[in-house]
Amino acid sequence: MAKITFKGNPVNTSGNLPAKGTKAPDFNLVKSDLGQLSLSELKGKKVILNIFPSLDTSVCATSVRKFNQLAAGKQNVVVLGISKDLPFAHGRFCSTEGITNVVTLSGFRDSAFGKAYGIDTNDGPLAGLYARSIVVVDEKGTVIHTQLVPETTVEPDYDSALAVL
Repeated sequence: MAKITFKGNPVNTSGNLPAKGTKAPDFNLVKSDLGQLSLSELKGKKVILNIFPSLDTSVCATSVRKFNQLAAGKQNVVVLGISKDLPFAHGRFCSTEGITNVVTLSGFRDSAFGKAYGIDTNDGPLAGLYARSIVVVDEKGTVIHTQLVPETTVEPDYDSALAVL
């Protein structure tokens, strides 16, 4: 279990992010068109998992917008925006914001994802949602970078995530 904060108040997560150098746990999450996507389908590509509580918060929305801009033109890189928001909300956000370089995925059907990545928030006002975190996976499916953002209301470190690519 990891400890983070939400507006300065302590919050616990369900576990810890996968360790660097380990195989990233596979998952099966829901795309905005209600189809499914697994990590194993992206083998051969570098993958950034931008995990966050909800697109309906300004920091989460900002992280998707920034990764959309930063991923533009990156060869062999896929950015996944992952939350428990419904796929309909993801679709609406992406069409409204012009998001074309991020694939949004919903964990509303798959409780195993949060447990496997240790990012379910156990307590506090956001209990049940994902903790803000970044996981970068190489072409072979190995974790090469992680960040569990210590304060939920703060943006992730984009530069560190992109530097390992």
